[in-house]
Amino acid sequence: MAENLRIAVCGAGIGGLASALLLSRAGHDVTLFERFETPEPVGSGFMLQPTGMAVLHALGLATAIEECGARIDRLLGRSRPTDAIVLDVRYNALDPAFSGLAVQRTALFDLLYEAVKSEPVTVRSGMSITANDGASLHFEGHPPAGPFDLIIDSLGVRSVLSAATPARELEYGALWASLDWPDAGPFDPTLLEQRYFRASQMAGVMPIGTAEPGAPRKAAFFWSLHRDAFQAWRNTSLDTWKSQVRDLWPATGTLLDQITDHDALTFAAYRHRTLRKPYAGPLIHIGDSYHATSPQLGQGANMALLDAFALTRAIEAEGLAEIGPHYAQLRQGHVHLFQMMSRLFTPVYQSDSRALPILRDRIVGPLSGIQPAPRILGSLVTGLLGRPLQRLGLEPYRH
Repeated sequence: MAENLRIAVCGAGIGGLASALLLSRAGHDVTLFERFETPEPVGSGFMLQPTGMAVLHALGLATAIEECGARIDRLLGRSRPTDAIVLDVRYNALDPAFSGLAVQRTALFDLLYEAVKSEPVTVRSGMSITANDGASLHFEGHPPAGPFDLIIDSLGVRSVLSAATPARELEYGALWASLDWPDAGPFDPTLLEQRYFRASQMAGVMPIGTAEPGAPRKAAFFWSLHRDAFQAWRNTSLDTWKSQVRDLWPATGTLLDQITDHDALTFAAYRHRTLRKPYAGPLIHIGDSYHATSPQLGQGANMALLDAFALTRAIEAEGLAEIGPHYAQLRQGHVHLFQMMSRLFTPVYQSDSRALPILRDRIVGPLSGIQPAPRILGSLVTGLLGRPLQRLGLEPYRH
């Protein structure tokens, strides 16, 4: 067991904050480095699954995030123009107590960051990391820091610490916005809904709860967009684009009315990368620094939380030299399984393919309602496929 380690955590994202919190509570000397002067979240909303919630429960934060989140019982996708159901995932196909929890990124960030600030964690903001030299870190405009016993890379898909394995740009990204939830309808507050035309058009609506208890409820709105089409979209009349969205999904008009200029939407590009080995000496990669992919399976934040917990388990169990291999043993199987599934599923819902949507609509969609497909889809969406929690000594979270 490695005790009283000096640990650098690079990046104040979900995985970085969870790592800093877990490791500080385990008695280690933790310094958190963040490039922004004031640490803040980046992004809209996402789904916490029974996997990620199991880690938050272990941290004592599950009840607090439930107070802000929106419980999701079903994922429903329809294909235009027929409106045939081609995606139907029900959590109760696995367990009546399972559900997803859709949250605003700022809600989980604030919860984790406040917990970190209550611990003896040194937070150094305004520190843009340029490289590591063995056990030391280098920064833009600041002297090096270190040496550290461990350096945890949670800088995300653009991490300079994992740049030796470049990320592959995916064809499609998405425009997104956080908008006021329309209380009068027409959307079901327990559903994540999507509409598709072939695989080249996709609109999604997901309730994401509140930024804090008592705050207004929000919806995340997504629109699929080819990575090369963003500037053309910026140069297109907003009304022209809105007409295109309404043609695909007329009910979105109540949300589109809130969008008054192009700047109300943010474009997110997606990249894919999986490191063959998530460690090198004292350097450990977690989250998107280790395994980046599209958000089609909605596992990003959950995987980062699992990585943070697995790394803590490895530190508890091993001497310093064996921490990296033990961490890899705990996480590699699950990571590679979901990276493979993401590569398979993403083109079905986001690509220029004509054949895959036909296969989806005429074969996969109808079969998804016949056992064992509902249980398999449930395992995939919850992140429980491959039984990742068993290795970590955790139980799936039940609401």
